[in-house]
Amino acid sequence: MTSYPSRCRPAVLLASFAAAAIATLVAAPAVAQTWPDRPISIIVPFPAGGGTDAFARPLAALLEKQLGQRILIDNRSGAGGTVGASAASKAEPNGYNFFVGAAHHAIAQTLYPKLDYDLKDFVPVALIASPPQVVAVNPAKVSAKTLAEFIADAKANPGKIDYASAGIGTTHHLAGELFKLLAGVNLNHVPYRGAGPAMQDLVAGHVHVMFDGLGTSANQIQGGQIRGLAVASAARSDAIAAVPTAGEAGLKGFEVSTWYAIFAPKGTPPAIVDRMAAEIRKALDSDTLKEAWKKNGSPTPTLMKEEFGKFVGSEITRWADVIKKANIKLE
Repeated sequence: MTSYPSRCRPAVLLASFAAAAIATLVAAPAVAQTWPDRPISIIVPFPAGGGTDAFARPLAALLEKQLGQRILIDNRSGAGGTVGASAASKAEPNGYNFFVGAAHHAIAQTLYPKLDYDLKDFVPVALIASPPQVVAVNPAKVSAKTLAEFIADAKANPGKIDYASAGIGTTHHLAGELFKLLAGVNLNHVPYRGAGPAMQDLVAGHVHVMFDGLGTSANQIQGGQIRGLAVASAARSDAIAAVPTAGEAGLKGFEVSTWYAIFAPKGTPPAIVDRMAAEIRKALDSDTLKEAWKKNGSPTPTLMKEEFGKFVGSEITRWADVIKKANIKLE
């Protein structure tokens, strides 16, 4: 082993650190250029057929073409999306594991007192969709044609109207609770294991209403299986342009979107995160996804990486306030 006089060691160490830093800078672009060389897995924390799938699968199909590798969708549902999120947080941060997080996960940070993960365990990559919620009813069970008529009916029948959600702690659930606060009504919450099963029961007439993202409900409204009473956004949606906003229908302040986004486990190489964000941006800018997103009632988002991370922080604060005011607690 070569030894150095003590006075030389700091200089040698600095030179060693500098060499390592240069090697890292050189290696980072190389990693991004060779990635991916095998299939990529994306955990979707809800069952197939829900709003998450409506955006995750078309995006994955286009990314496959762009990256030249298979994108494997891994549906892991349960506990308002936290089962899948927990698994994703523990996945190896090697650039081959990603996660479709949603507004539900900003809610979970406050609602679930004993989560074994935190959103800080993920690196935000890109917001991929943000369809607004819609107040959708089964036309055979609900005679109301307008939001005002529905609210009047709910006030006349407290606790007798069932609203479906994708599970406790999902945006469907919190949107329902926010609606109850703003409209001054008492509705009965019926949680399901995902938006897909909840929508099936709404169409079948087993529940009266659902506060659903347009990613799941737009096609059903367009087909007449369910009736849209109001969109929870500042402007009407092109997907169901005849349906008024909640504000237009007389319920001010009821604005909720079910956003979906791609995250990576903390520790994923930054060069790969940057590459994936760029590929997602390219896919979202394609005519294929722009048309699909429009049909599903979502604008094309532009939030990426750090900017998107700040948005997630604001969502955690917003839903924590709703949870507190509605006194929502897990049993």
